[in-house]
Amino acid sequence: MSTNLMDDIWSYLGRLIDQLSLVLKNFKPGRGFNILVPLAVLGYICYNLFFVYVQPYEYGIKVARVGMNRGVQKDDFGAGLAFVLPFGLQQIYLLPRGIQVLELTNFPETAAGGARKDRAAHIQTSDGFFVDVDVSMLYHIKDPYLVFTTIGPGLLYEDNGIIPKAEPALKETLGKLTTEEFYNSPLRVQKAEEARDQLNRELNPKGIVVDEVLVRYFKYSPEIQKNIEEKKLQDQMVFTNQAAARAAREEAELKKIVQEGMVIAAVEMEKGKAYVTRKIAEKDLYVRKIKAESDLLVRLSEAERVRLKNDALKGIGSDRMVALKMADAYKGLDLIILPSDGQHGVNPLNLADTLQLFDVRRGGDK
Repeated sequence: MSTNLMDDIWSYLGRLIDQLSLVLKNFKPGRGFNILVPLAVLGYICYNLFFVYVQPYEYGIKVARVGMNRGVQKDDFGAGLAFVLPFGLQQIYLLPRGIQVLELTNFPETAAGGARKDRAAHIQTSDGFFVDVDVSMLYHIKDPYLVFTTIGPGLLYEDNGIIPKAEPALKETLGKLTTEEFYNSPLRVQKAEEARDQLNRELNPKGIVVDEVLVRYFKYSPEIQKNIEEKKLQDQMVFTNQAAARAAREEAELKKIVQEGMVIAAVEMEKGKAYVTRKIAEKDLYVRKIKAESDLLVRLSEAERVRLKNDALKGIGSDRMVALKMADAYKGLDLIILPSDGQHGVNPLNLADTLQLFDVRRGGDK
């Protein structure tokens, strides 16, 4: 057994003894103490010597230094306890299972918590200017065996894996843009996706998959930034004037439509008024016609009533009726003494003689 392995064993035992001494300080003597303490110590030693706990968010890669299957084991360990031979004969290396974040930024305070941080990508545009680009890269380990065997254990998948490849891929893809094209969001996203695809071509054979490359912020030098902003303001003014001209045309068109609508509404209102007037005239004509017909019927009924009355007066008993009427006419007269016989005798029942006596003529004329 080599000297380095013996040193590892003694170092490991020393750490176990220190941990056991801390555990024993917390125990108080009692019944069964002499049995429980050795069993607890033995269990604790066995657990630490022969088992490693792999978290649910981790891969476990076993490396065997003795036996027939020496070297890195291809099958990774999932969450739970993994059995290992102690004293460095076998060892479990842990790699992250979930999504990892690499932040390339000059503003570390804006980066995601827990993410690996590096300086922003310094990219030269196709028209010769330099720009600092803040980028967030999301990636995960797909094959821990490949990562372990091609890159190495621990954090080497960051230091020797994705970090050295990130900025060159961004320079090759985003560097194809001009200064103004960096402000074109769809084109910028397209180049970021090309950078992601290029990284995957280089890192997939090593077990790493890049999920997204997100350009969060970019900044030119102050002079260039000022020139770009001024040009953008000029462009915006041109766009604003064009939009104002279109708005004026649309407003004129709207006024024309409103006026045409008002004319159409006025015409329809006049048509409606004419229709109402016509209907009122038709109603009045109908009312007058019905009223004339009803007046005619009333007058005809009155005439018929007079005719029937005259016919009745010409019949039997008409003389008695005349006498009764004459009697009613004489009710308001004072006492008059008239002769009742002879040539000038007055018969009150003779209407013709009575009219002649009082000099009453037809038509009311005396």
